[in-house]
This record gives sequence, C-alpha cells and structure tokens, in this order.
Amino acid sequence: MHPDHSDALVLALRKAARQMLSRRSTDDLEQVLTQIVVVAVDTVPGADAGGISMTENGHITSRSPTNDDVRKLDELQARLRQGPCITVVEHPPADGVVVAQDLTRAPDADRWPQFAPQAVGLGYQSLLSTYLSTDGGTRAALNLYSRAAQTFDEFALTTAGLFGLQAALLLYGVDQARHLGMALESRDLIGQAKGILMERFRVTGEQAFQMLVTSSQETNIKLVEVARWLAETGTRGPDGVGDRLRTPGEPTV
Repeated sequence: MHPDHSDALVLALRKAARQMLSRRSTDDLEQVLTQIVVVAVDTVPGADAGGISMTENGHITSRSPTNDDVRKLDELQARLRQGPCITVVEHPPADGVVVAQDLTRAPDADRWPQFAPQAVGLGYQSLLSTYLSTDGGTRAALNLYSRAAQTFDEFALTTAGLFGLQAALLLYGVDQARHLGMALESRDLIGQAKGILMERFRVTGEQAFQMLVTSSQETNIKLVEVARWLAETGTRGPDGVGDRLRTPGEPTV
C-alpha cells in the first residue's frame, strides 16, 4: 500500500473508532447498528449507501438500511440465498470481505445471476460485504452499495476489512452486555422470589430456591419466569404455579 494511503487509512479508522465509541452507549443494539452503517458509508471510499444483514433464529434480516432500496436488496439476498452478503456470512473468506465490482457483467453477474439484475435495476452496480462477526457472537454482514462499477479499489477493500474488525468487536460488546443484563435481571428476580417465599413460608434461602425449582419442573415453566410471576403477583402465578409452591417435605396434593 502506498504510504499516503497508509496515513489516510489510519486517520479514517481513528475517526471511525471515535464516532462509534463516543456517540452513544453500546447498550442499545439498534443504535449501534445505525452507528456502524452511518460511519461505514462515511469512511469507506466509494460507498453511497449501506445496511446490515443479521442472522436471527436461522433467518437473515435487514437492519439499519440507509434507504428503502438498500432494505429491499438486503431482503432480496436473504430471500434468494444469493448475493455478496450471503456469501460472506455463510462462507466468510480469510480477509472477511466479498466484493462485486460490476454487477452488470461477468464474473459478478454470473456468480449471482438472480440478484445482480435486480440490484442494477435499482441503480447499484457494485457491492461490498464485510463480515462483522467474532467467534461466539452474532453473525452479521455490513453491506456497502455503490452506484458506479469498479468503485471499490484496494484502499476501500482494506478500509472495509479493518473497519469490519472494529465493528465486530463493538457488536460483540453489545451482545455480551445484553447477555450480562439478562443474567443480572434473572438473578434479581430469583432473589426477589426467594425473599417472598422465605417471608411467606418461613423457610431458608436454600429451601426457597428448591421450591422455585420444583414449581418450574412441575409446570414446565422456566425458573426465571416462575420467579418473575412470583415477584409481580405474590404466590399466585399462571397455570397454578402458586398452587405448586409448597415447603420442602410437604406432600403433593
């Protein structure tokens, strides 16, 4: 890479990092996804629009598109199971980047024959998809669209690849924060439920927890949901959960 390009790359990535980390908290996934798209379109040379494709329960959905055409094209790739974003999510290359330099002709038009003409029909001739996942994290791809062909040069590809690493770490942080928040909420709910049972039935903390476990097993309702209903409604829960809360050693009625 030319020295001038190296300097420009460092500046671009520093700017992107500052924007992503300083604008908003990372506890809101939608805000973070929007940040990533906006900063990427501003940072990667040649990008006119963008969006994120994310796997959810085995399905790929379009998130935070910069316009309705991008949403349509991201959803089209998911529906056809064809296009650069599908390729990068399902078969990520070593550098994490898949690019279609010219969707109007071979080899790109032949590689994605159903997707290519529809992208061109909406005014986009090239597309750059970057893998945004870390091991154990959410699988996602950043899709950058350009109205011109052959617009993503070596510098743009390198910038997108390195930007993708930063964005992936940010997404990983959001994912971990969400799971931590859920774990803390579950702990607090179970603690509240145990307190109610200890006060109501004059039992120990261990006995109260066993009462929750038994109720969960007998009603086939998750332990945290039993605790949630108990914390919100007392000992009366849905489907007779409250009736199944009994002290250890008490016979089943």
